Amino acid sequence: MRLDGIHHVTCITGDAPTNLDFYTRVLGLRLVKKTVNQDDPTVYHLFYGDEQGSPGSDITFFEYPGARRGLAGAGMVHTVGFRVGSDEALDFWERRLADAGVNVSRGDGRLGLEDPEGLRLELVAVATEDEPLVAEHPEIPADLALQGFAEVRAFAAEPEASRSFLEETLRFEAMDDASRWEVRGESRGGVYAYDSGPAERGVGGAGTVHHVAWSSTMDDHEAWRQAVAVAGLRPTPVIDRFWFRSIYFREPSGVLFEIATLGPGFAVDEDIEHLGESLVLPPAFEHLRDQVEKVLTPLPDPRPSTAPSGNALQVPDAR
Repeated sequence: MRLDGIHHVTCITGDAPTNLDFYTRVLGLRLVKKTVNQDDPTVYHLFYGDEQGSPGSDITFFEYPGARRGLAGAGMVHTVGFRVGSDEALDFWERRLADAGVNVSRGDGRLGLEDPEGLRLELVAVATEDEPLVAEHPEIPADLALQGFAEVRAFAAEPEASRSFLEETLRFEAMDDASRWEVRGESRGGVYAYDSGPAERGVGGAGTVHHVAWSSTMDDHEAWRQAVAVAGLRPTPVIDRFWFRSIYFREPSGVLFEIATLGPGFAVDEDIEHLGESLVLPPAFEHLRDQVEKVLTPLPDPRPSTAPSGNALQVPDAR
């Protein structure tokens, strides 16, 4: 029983239109589901990923309009890494992001940047046999595009507190140092890593990661819940999110984990050609449509917005 790498990473934004523009027009991801936070249906839950919205590609955002900037601290993911296929892809992204007004830093097969609200991202050149999870974009060749998640990095003052749980319960595989693990299943893998950082807890808000989800088969999902419970971490019951099923818990260093199933997937209620074009609500929330449509921020169709505009995206300072 192995987790199949990163399923999705969920973050917070205070400005959905700017968020949409950055992740679709600049980074070239596809908006694959426009829905609501099922724990607070008055706010968006936006999913950006590859053409099919495959697990392993989706970075997602809850929008709390006007939310203050957050700050990653102990017990929080501070960096989300996306794969690219080569150093030539890093060259392409270094030029593209600079043209879009995004500050970047480069070194050691990585390109670092921040999104418009200060969320730290990295593009990582990775040699892998995993399927590249790529979205179509008129300005980005497929062989240079983002290919899904490479890793997530968290601040943890005492990584040893989590080691036995990660390795014995979740079956993460220790890598070449004491603070990096590979999470690999039958079809793909990813990396979970700790960095030294502030001992203080962070402040949630715009530009921070809410949780990271790991992929499970449907058959193994309840067994994972039982394993986490035996380890004493008090997971939630299995929650049906319609497009996948979820359990949540905090790993010993405080990072909020989700284990999400690899299906049913985003095409169960939308044609694959039209993912993300309209507001979609799970059946249990459809009766709220008139209420939520009145309070959600209006958003443009992102596919036309990928056409060359000649305008640089001005990204505010991270702090």
